Amino acid sequence: MQEYPSALLEKAVEEFAKLPGVGRKTALRLALHILRQPAGDVDEFVDAISHFRHDVRHCKICHNISDEEVCPICSDKSRDRSTVCVVENVQDVMAVENTQEYHGMYHVLGGIISPMDGIGPGDIEVDSLVERVEQGGIKEVILALASTMEGDTTNYYISRKLAHTGVNISVIARGISVGDELEYTDEVTLGRAIMNRTKLR
Repeated sequence: MQEYPSALLEKAVEEFAKLPGVGRKTALRLALHILRQPAGDVDEFVDAISHFRHDVRHCKICHNISDEEVCPICSDKSRDRSTVCVVENVQDVMAVENTQEYHGMYHVLGGIISPMDGIGPGDIEVDSLVERVEQGGIKEVILALASTMEGDTTNYYISRKLAHTGVNISVIARGISVGDELEYTDEVTLGRAIMNRTKLR
C-alpha cells in the first residue's frame, strides 16, 4: 500500500524534504498548504523561485548576491572603502548589516576551509580577496568568521596570503561563543564583536 494517496503529492513531499531542516512531516504540511492556495498564488510562488534561481547574480566585487553586476553595498559611495569585512556566506553579510555598526565593504568567501568536508583553499574566494587588497586603497581586513577550528584555520590561511600586502588584519572579538555561527548571533553581541575587534597583524 502506498504511503500517499497521490503520486504527485509524494513527489511534492520529496522535493520539499530536500530543503534544509525540513523533514517529511513538515514537507507534507507544506505540500498540503500549497494545495489549499489559489492556483494564481502558487504560480506566483513558483515563478518567484524560478526567477531567483536563474536570474540572481553574484557581485563581481564582493561575491554577495545581487540583481545587478555590482551589489548595492559595493555601489554605495557613502561606504568606507578602506575596510573590508570577510565573511563566510551571504547570511553573514545580512547579520553584520543588521547590527548597523559596520559601514565598510564586504568579501564573501562562499565557505571556509574544511578538509573533513572536502573544502580546500581553492574552493573559496581567497585569491580574489588578495587581488582586491593588492589593487590598493584597503587599509584593514576584518576576518569575521565563525569561532570554530575551520574558521580559525581559514583566518590563518588568509592572513598568510595577505602577509606581503602589509594591510592591517583583525579578527572579531570573542564575545561570540566558540563554535557559534555569525548568522545565529544576536545583533548586539555581533555588533560589539565587530567594534571590539582584535588586531591580528
